[in-house]
Amino acid sequence: MSIHPHAGKPVRPEDRINIAQLVSHYYSLFPDVEIEEQRVTFGTSGHRGNANKCSFNEAHIVAICQAVVEYRQSQGITGPLFLGKDTHALSEPAFISALSVLVANNINVVIQDDEGFTPTPVISRLIINHNKCLANDDEYADGLIITPSHNPPSDGGIKYNPPHGGPAEGDITKAIEQRANELIAAKLVDVKKVDITQALLSDCVSKQDFIKFYVEQLSQVVDMRAIAKANVNIGVDPLGGSGIAYWPEIAKVYGLNLSVVNPVVDASFAFMPLDKDGKIRMDCSSPYAMSGLIEMKDKFDVSIGNDPDFDRHGIVTKQGGLMNPNHFLAVAIHYLMTHRNWSVDCKIGKTLVSSSLIDRVAAKLAKPLSEVPVGFKWFVSGLQHGEYAFGGEESAGASFLALDGSTWTTDKDGFVMGLLAAEIIAVTGKDPHQYYLELVNELGEPCYGRVEAVANSAQKTVLTSLSPSDVTADTLAGEKIERILSHAPGNNAAIGGIKVVTSNGWFAARPSGTEDIYKIYAESFIDKAHLDAIIAQAQDIVSAAFKKAGL
Repeated sequence: MSIHPHAGKPVRPEDRINIAQLVSHYYSLFPDVEIEEQRVTFGTSGHRGNANKCSFNEAHIVAICQAVVEYRQSQGITGPLFLGKDTHALSEPAFISALSVLVANNINVVIQDDEGFTPTPVISRLIINHNKCLANDDEYADGLIITPSHNPPSDGGIKYNPPHGGPAEGDITKAIEQRANELIAAKLVDVKKVDITQALLSDCVSKQDFIKFYVEQLSQVVDMRAIAKANVNIGVDPLGGSGIAYWPEIAKVYGLNLSVVNPVVDASFAFMPLDKDGKIRMDCSSPYAMSGLIEMKDKFDVSIGNDPDFDRHGIVTKQGGLMNPNHFLAVAIHYLMTHRNWSVDCKIGKTLVSSSLIDRVAAKLAKPLSEVPVGFKWFVSGLQHGEYAFGGEESAGASFLALDGSTWTTDKDGFVMGLLAAEIIAVTGKDPHQYYLELVNELGEPCYGRVEAVANSAQKTVLTSLSPSDVTADTLAGEKIERILSHAPGNNAAIGGIKVVTSNGWFAARPSGTEDIYKIYAESFIDKAHLDAIIAQAQDIVSAAFKKAGL
């Protein structure tokens, strides 16, 4: 995918969305589930869509929430449901729709006390904290987060976190998805709903200061004293996201030298530099979307960016600029495994499209490694039971155990990953980029790349069904192919594509679970030319699979 000529530049008038029209379409358009693009579809992180395209409308939200209610009933989940939302334009009306359905079904819902924004990791922490305090197995809590993550301003999204606090597993989302589509097909006759005024006055709704709760617990997972004592100078750009009110409170409670460089919340996200494809996208791992923070890198010891629901992190250093997410994952893992007194048996969790530098770090430290498919849901059980010390994915999302080895979150946490970067500086005197350079000097430096291309549903289905037999070559970019994977080594789960591995490189091809694209991830420990050769051969393999299927 080529770089748009306006990538990294300010938003133009023609780039802005019509929020009034978008919200109007949220309420006025009704989806036809016979049209695939208008169905409820849970990808790796919930259902996402666009009201203008009839893929994220009130019918979707009320149907999903009714389906969640019925799932809760089938599982005997009777505790509170924590409900959060991010700063996208469609999140506010979707929040109202969700609350109206949940209250109509007599669900006890807990929301932020000022009806403000709530990040994904906060919902996860609330669920875990509530459930670990139960005297018995009843009254388990769960949660819903209304967010399309880093997607453009016109998109909306919603995801369900069951009582373990992390993203719902495939069997759960499949059941919710199927039931929601049945409800929409039946014109919502079985959906219970009350007026929002009645809902907010209901005894079923309670309010809590989520900010105070979360901020006061951060010292359980990050060495906040060390950061304060070292007076690490931290710059933060929330990118207009749901954690905007959290960072000032974190600085106040722990006495940090922290500056929020952009305090703006604007549902059009018109303050964002355009992303690589010329769209407004709040992707904290993109050098184009993060160009504003990168320009200020010399003012701070470390700078932190987050996406709208704060489950991702972007780390900017003075010398290195915006770190490749894989590089920081490797640094974080090495630091944590050498500065925490966790069980020697707990595993390092990585997605199969994350850098093999992580494999080399694990081998150096003699720590067990578990490689799983794309999606943070694969780390949930391990983090919940303390079997995983760390779970991270290449898209800049990760979480890790608390200082005492207990569960912190079972969903990605952009706050703690950013604060960990500051802790590394405070404890080692090296910023994460310097730490990375020392690692690769010993273990070898990777060249990592990812390319994307438009793919329709039929093409995405072909990619999902690829098997080792579809790769007929014996070599990849001049090296002997050692492994061809269609299932992840860590849990033998299908990866929804293939991964081809050599001694010094690999590629993986898989469709996106949330966008109409496919992705090729690749890495070389030789050089950029070798990486380009890997990617070119990977594209040929994908094209051959499409041609074979007549697409």
